[in-house]
Amino acid sequence: MVHHGARLDTLIIVSDSQVYEAIGVGYAVGRRPDHRWQEAIDSVIGDASRVINIGAGTGSYEPSGREVIAVEPSELMVSQRRKTAAPVVMAAAETVPIVSGWADLTMTLLSLHHWTDWRAGISEMRRLGSRRLVLTYDPELHASFWLLRDYLPEVAASERTRAPKVEDIAYALGGDTEVIVLEVPWDCADGVFPAHWRRPAAYLDPQVRACCSGLAQADQRVVERAVRELANDLDTGAWEQRNKEFVEMDSFDAGFRLVVSSEV
Repeated sequence: MVHHGARLDTLIIVSDSQVYEAIGVGYAVGRRPDHRWQEAIDSVIGDASRVINIGAGTGSYEPSGREVIAVEPSELMVSQRRKTAAPVVMAAAETVPIVSGWADLTMTLLSLHHWTDWRAGISEMRRLGSRRLVLTYDPELHASFWLLRDYLPEVAASERTRAPKVEDIAYALGGDTEVIVLEVPWDCADGVFPAHWRRPAAYLDPQVRACCSGLAQADQRVVERAVRELANDLDTGAWEQRNKEFVEMDSFDAGFRLVVSSEV
């Protein structure tokens, strides 16, 4: 744990347990960074020389060529980080043991909806740096994705309440805020939940589903029923007929948003 005022080149790891101890297996492979998302995130990070990545997981999208501290509570996720990745402080987002104002920018990427108290986590982000970056998703748009809409309405209902509204996050971040749409390319390398929107057969693979927290945390009997229905619709052509507009699309708005904030 890094205490306030401690040297940042001597990090002592402490343990904590979170949801990803149960569902995080295979994330280093299944959730590889997509270069287009990386470019968008790097553009927001800009010239920040000291960055804190909260809920850092396996380290996807962490910037290179600058001083980075990762904050992550799951030992399983930390174990999948590259040996050359940024040093890790094992702590929850709500209580980050790093001196106030240390970072030029604090960031969290698709982690906030797992926090116990997301407002407390954002308060920590504001304490730690004058610029903030949150990658989140619009719950309503996310829940309308065809896999949830047509096959998993039970999961769609929970997705509508699992993440805060984008405008609520922007308000909590304070300062001068901007919301940037981050579309999902049809060949997205990051196995985030809607990544395979134009490659529906991918969802038949249990390893693909295991890297989607919304599916991994759902009742697996419900998920298996949905997979059978999807497999049948792919065989009969019903899926293609229902979703034929996707065939010509290169990217898809599944609700992902970059929320950027800086002190005025």
